[in-house]
Amino acid sequence: QVQLVESGGRLVQAGGSLRLSCAASGRTFSLSAMGWFRQTPGKEREFVVGISWSGGGKAYADSAKGRFTISRDNAKNTVYLQMNSLKPEDTAVYYCAASKKVLPTPQEDMYDYWGQGTQVTVSS
Repeated sequence: QVQLVESGGRLVQAGGSLRLSCAASGRTFSLSAMGWFRQTPGKEREFVVGISWSGGGKAYADSAKGRFTISRDNAKNTVYLQMNSLKPEDTAVYYCAASKKVLPTPQEDMYDYWGQGTQVTVSS
């Protein structure tokens, strides 16, 4: 079993930066891919970025490329999402997810555990 807790979401101005954290507990953390998804009211949850269990494999949505960076520290059981050059359209609830698979995937149903989400609001 894996429990995930996100933090770091807040109100930020357009062009600013945020770092989200996802703290995981559970014995299998170091063996699973992790991902960040986001959701806005009335829309489906969408994949943002994912990272393999080793940290060597990463996958980015087009909207995240060049602006967002995912990393993980297995010793701290934590995955990070560094978001730069934020835009108002990045406003969403951001969810951390853990997969039993080794490699990250944009497919939501491939993730087994989910956090409660953290709100990111980018003002124009």
